[in-house]
Amino acid sequence: MDFEFRSLFSGSTGNATLVRFKDTLLLVDAGRTGKMLEEAVCAQGYAMKDVRAILLTHEHIDHIKGVGVLARKYGMEVYASPGTWAGMEGKVGEIPAAQHCEFVPGQDFYIDRVDVLPFPIPHDAFEPTGYALECDGHKAGLLTDLGHATKETLSYLCGVEAMVLEANHDVQMLRDGAYPDRLKRRILSNKGHLSNVSSGEALCQLLNSSNPHVYLGHLSEENNVPELAYSTVAEILRDYGAKLGQDVKLHMTFPDHAAEAYIG
Repeated sequence: MDFEFRSLFSGSTGNATLVRFKDTLLLVDAGRTGKMLEEAVCAQGYAMKDVRAILLTHEHIDHIKGVGVLARKYGMEVYASPGTWAGMEGKVGEIPAAQHCEFVPGQDFYIDRVDVLPFPIPHDAFEPTGYALECDGHKAGLLTDLGHATKETLSYLCGVEAMVLEANHDVQMLRDGAYPDRLKRRILSNKGHLSNVSSGEALCQLLNSSNPHVYLGHLSEENNVPELAYSTVAEILRDYGAKLGQDVKLHMTFPDHAAEAYIG
């Protein structure tokens, strides 16, 4: 078991994904309390002290809530773009300088033997990123919190084996819902969130390079339901000619508990 991919939490209440390549355990985002994240990691058979580093996608609270507590308690490195570090100021408390790690989006770096490639994404944050993580022939991807998926963005995920892909909302549910118009416009904008349809269309572009396990993530609890997200993406894939379970394996994530792990 050289590769494990585990969505611990996914949604507007908090996001965290655990990825292991051999002996290197990484946590992507820490959007729940430190205690909840400790318990979630423990439930997967690990301890938080085993986490080598935390990678952050952006500074919104549902992605960073527990990072300060965990960094101070366990001493792991925290990686984020300069803009994300600036956006976190005052939100997570002091993180020791030795653990404060910055990168340039679009340029890869290594954590142990894991090749980490953060790439820019369009979202209403200071300097948000997605991630492609690769080691010894295994590749993981994280792509949530983006208003639209360009060919360039998706190119970073070519050959991915397992990934979280945003399927935030059903457009009609959002338009008919109780959100104020300003918030609706923000979500629907090019720097908002991917809809179920946009998620399916993006996934079709990735199938030419791999047969991935895809975890549909960051579902809105007000403007989506898991069954609708799954069926919408599945229908788009079938129309594209993809065979579910063969060309692509779809999984759901959950806001309050871990999804089924992928082990490769």
